[in-house]
Amino acid sequence: MTDGSAPVGVFDSGVGGLSVLREIRKCLPNESLLYLADSAHVPYGEKSPEYIRERCRIIAAFLVEQGAKALVVACNTATAAGVAELRECYPLMPIVAMEPAVKPAAQATRSGVVGVLATTGTLKSARFAALLDRFAADVRVITQPCPGLVERIEAGDLDSPETRAMLIGWIEPLLAQGCDTLILGCTHYPFIRPLLTALLPADVHLIDTGAAVARRLSELLAERHLLAGGGATQRFYCSGDPQRMARVLPILWGENVEVEFFSG
Repeated sequence: MTDGSAPVGVFDSGVGGLSVLREIRKCLPNESLLYLADSAHVPYGEKSPEYIRERCRIIAAFLVEQGAKALVVACNTATAAGVAELRECYPLMPIVAMEPAVKPAAQATRSGVVGVLATTGTLKSARFAALLDRFAADVRVITQPCPGLVERIEAGDLDSPETRAMLIGWIEPLLAQGCDTLILGCTHYPFIRPLLTALLPADVHLIDTGAAVARRLSELLAERHLLAGGGATQRFYCSGDPQRMARVLPILWGENVEVEFFSG
């Protein structure tokens, strides 16, 4: 029987899921957190669904071994490829996953044109196509893959001239077609929200789902009487270079943290 003091396990292809972890810490400050960045295999967006499903299985098994009482798949591409299988493997465990915020964006748009910045893997997925069919029948959705952007954010490069130029090249065509609502369809992208805000007209609405995921996690833990009472701890793991991740954590997480190596 899992008790409330057990940690919540959160994972992503890299450090992007820290944007979700940030929202979880804000919403659930008493919860202990395990975070795993699969940085040796980042980005997931260009890899096959089969490959990503295998990574999800390996990482979830490790987090469960570490005592996780719940799992958060803090990656849109991993959600699209692997969350259904994880829910089959761990039917009794609360599992919260990501998906691009198509429904709130469709409700928010005034022009009827919604843009989506995401990885190729997310945009090609059946899960994303189903979201469009379900929630975007009455709006025009323009998708924009962003190759290379995850790698820049992984390196802590949030506002260099090169990153700025990449974003301008992607958002200008969206704006030219009347986009007034922009979905950040990758958990890495909230870290460049300040730069996007500077580049976009003030009336363009940016939407991501980190806060909604944190709220859903809170609901599930409460329903199952698994909320922690305090004594929160945090542990960070990385399948790539732990020192490299540790260097960007002050930028993305806001504090210096020791990172442990994950060999899976």
